[in-house]
Amino acid sequence: MGRGRKFYREVLPFAAVIISQCSHVGLGTAFKAAALQGMSYRVFIVYSNALAGLVLLPFALIFDRFLGQTLGYMGLDYSSPILASIISSLTPAFTFAFAIIFRMEKVVLRSFSSQVKIAGSIVSISGAIVVVLYKGPTIIKTSSPSKLFYQPGSSQSDWIIGGILFAVADLVISIWYIAQAQTVKKYPAEQLITSMYNLVVATIALPVAYILEPNGSTWEISTRMMMIAILIAGLFTASFGTAMLTWSLRMKGPVYVALFTPLSIVTTVIMSVIFLGDSLYLGSVVGAIIVSFGFYVSLWGKAKEETADLGDSSSLESQSPENVPILQ
Repeated sequence: MGRGRKFYREVLPFAAVIISQCSHVGLGTAFKAAALQGMSYRVFIVYSNALAGLVLLPFALIFDRFLGQTLGYMGLDYSSPILASIISSLTPAFTFAFAIIFRMEKVVLRSFSSQVKIAGSIVSISGAIVVVLYKGPTIIKTSSPSKLFYQPGSSQSDWIIGGILFAVADLVISIWYIAQAQTVKKYPAEQLITSMYNLVVATIALPVAYILEPNGSTWEISTRMMMIAILIAGLFTASFGTAMLTWSLRMKGPVYVALFTPLSIVTTVIMSVIFLGDSLYLGSVVGAIIVSFGFYVSLWGKAKEETADLGDSSSLESQSPENVPILQ
């Protein structure tokens, strides 16, 4: 019984977050490839969320994020999935700050674990700033990138614009984590919540995209890569991936989930270099190292805090009236 409970509360949330992060990495690469073939991010948001909502709705009936997406896909238009992945490491710091504000995370400044979490968040933010402001020389340059996905390197100004868009998008995502964690605690129906969320996003995005993309040819899914990107988003990332993430938010809280975002960096770099012909820059490597260090410091602080809380709970339980001997 104890092992089953531990597997449900510890192993499954860990696996769910990892799978969700990997799916977002694949989606970022697929969307960038589709965008290079003419896919509009506004049209993509409509199609992918509509598909995700329709896919999840039957599961929701059986088993009982618009601004952030827009900014994220705009950032990909300006830069690359590598920059998106590294900047996404700001999410734990933002989420930690909002969790403190909404009293979902406790901070005792004299506590060593709290000091470690704060220090890790500051280090992560510093690493992200390095990535945005310092592109640096090229470390890996694809000699013969695929003509299907190749795009000339973005300028320094585009790189900075993309980084700023990603940072704002991660700020919005952090707010979404907090709101979703509160919602799912009161109404623990992950599939239904995610389905309604995707359908609402698609409904809002449709008129906006139609006004800004009046050309009918923009709405055509003209290449195989466009279809693949929409299917990845609709059938997995925005549907079941988000549902798993929402369940993890209920089980472990927003800060725990947000701490895993830096793990996508290595996968993104590999996929972007191989499939998109992206170059790898020194600033990205240096920033990623700093961000990853901050991530592990924060995760270690979080683990120390949970261990201390567990010890305090055990101590209180041992002092409860039921555990006090009758004869003293």
